[in-house]
Amino acid sequence: MDMTLVYTVIGFGLAGYSVIANDSIQTLGTFIASKKKWFKWYTLAGSASAVMIIALAWGWYSYDGDISYGRLTRIPYQEIQWYHAVAPAILLLLTRIGIPVSTTFLVLSAFASTVVLEKMLMKSVVGYGLAAMVAYIAWIAVSKFINEKFDEVDEKWVGFWRNSVWISSGWLWWVWLSHDVANIAVYLPRQLDLTLLLIVMGYFTALLFYIFYIQGGPIQKVVLEKTGTRYARSATIINVIYAGVLFYFKELNDLPMSTTWVFVGLLCGRELAIATMNKEYKLGYVFPLIGKDFLKMVFGLTVSVGIVLSIHYIIIPNNWF
Repeated sequence: MDMTLVYTVIGFGLAGYSVIANDSIQTLGTFIASKKKWFKWYTLAGSASAVMIIALAWGWYSYDGDISYGRLTRIPYQEIQWYHAVAPAILLLLTRIGIPVSTTFLVLSAFASTVVLEKMLMKSVVGYGLAAMVAYIAWIAVSKFINEKFDEVDEKWVGFWRNSVWISSGWLWWVWLSHDVANIAVYLPRQLDLTLLLIVMGYFTALLFYIFYIQGGPIQKVVLEKTGTRYARSATIINVIYAGVLFYFKELNDLPMSTTWVFVGLLCGRELAIATMNKEYKLGYVFPLIGKDFLKMVFGLTVSVGIVLSIHYIIIPNNWF
């Protein structure tokens, strides 16, 4: 059997599970948290799967068979080797212990040159800072009108906020997919035929149903421990701001970036704003919370840099296999 095919299947399978299980909680975490009380898990999974299928089909149609939405333009297709499958395996391990690391760095680092990785890092750092700043300003304004520490929603607005979660989550999920599907599609040819597209859709759908069945898994804790994320109103506001920032960077250029960094930056700015405006909410609680998430991201980045340096300066020059 051709070992390249074996490595491709293993790499794609592990990357698909790792990316969906780890990064999708950034977009679907608030959706799960705010809706699980009212709907069965399979109803929520079916809704997310429908949006995903449409998003993949649209990318495939609009980008000449490329489901990555052109995110891999600067990373040409490579013959898959054993070390390409190591990256998602590491990501899978980190996912199982609940560390919100960047799949973009961990997976794409095995394929990208050091120059592209550096540009990806710079774009992600800017994304973290911009998301934190936008979130801080937005929630300072929001805090003047509502208190997110409590679900004090007027009865006449309950239906509006619950419906808004559906709409905002769908938009965010679509925009996120246009970024992070590249982390899985990197194992595939840049132009997929219809049969391979259907296989990818089927695999992703199965993964989504599993993730909803386990209610997000260990990484969902990153969402649940933040203030008010179980509330429909808070979930909607988070979704809209996060989707807006991701959409901006999607239109900026075709360079991949870490949506994890953007997500954690958004939550950081939000928590700081709530602490600033709420005297009962101590900053001493906030800084350990956001600092822990940041350290986890730096840890994932360190692993990613180690992977790309090992591939370019140790593995390939020695050509072990």
